[in-house]
Amino acid sequence: MSMKHAVMAGAVMLAASAVALAGPAGGTISGKVTYEGTPAKMKPIDMSKEPSCAKMYTTPPVAETVVTGTGNSLADVVVYISAGAPDDAAPSTAAVFTQKGCRYIPHVLAFQVNQELKIVNEDQTSHNIHPLPKLNREWNKSQPPGTPAISEKYDKAEFIPVKCNVHPWMHGNFAVMKNSHYTITGDGGAFTLANLPPGKYTVTAWQESYGDQSQEVTISGSETKSVNFVFKAKPY
Repeated sequence: MSMKHAVMAGAVMLAASAVALAGPAGGTISGKVTYEGTPAKMKPIDMSKEPSCAKMYTTPPVAETVVTGTGNSLADVVVYISAGAPDDAAPSTAAVFTQKGCRYIPHVLAFQVNQELKIVNEDQTSHNIHPLPKLNREWNKSQPPGTPAISEKYDKAEFIPVKCNVHPWMHGNFAVMKNSHYTITGDGGAFTLANLPPGKYTVTAWQESYGDQSQEVTISGSETKSVNFVFKAKPY
């Protein structure tokens, strides 16, 4: 064997070894979140008491308690592995919650236990951020315009409603997760949870107004399992 061929053969063997060590990517759970019935119509937000924010909109934005999309889909639904997956380390990057136009962006923010949470104020007015946890420590902080980001962490998993004590229409949610297997649906209601090793899992979908639903799914290899959630809409 020539030196060139020996080098090429060695490279192929190293690549094969790396694949073997990495193992299969795991299975995937995917599906869609929809609703049946007639959801309540979201009302326009009156920001007239905060002109600096009101002037940012040509049409008043609507509340985001229930966000619907095409084909009776539901957006802003947190879909996650609630049982079966081990807790894993939080990422080193921070999750960012932005106040802009007197609204919380995103309306639902998901991040892991002990992951840094940064709250930013991009408005020209003061905000008062007041999360309302049941399991974690409660805090309430003022953030005037131009001040540094607020940095916090949570050490217990839970869903936490967030409000602004200055602007009563400002509402959002923190979804503090035990592991990295979670996602949030967008327009269309689709979701995918990938890289799941073989095992039995509980998949849960949470919507702030409609509550949660769970299903059991077993992954045996690298297959994709289909799971759909259908919530009953509330007309009020």
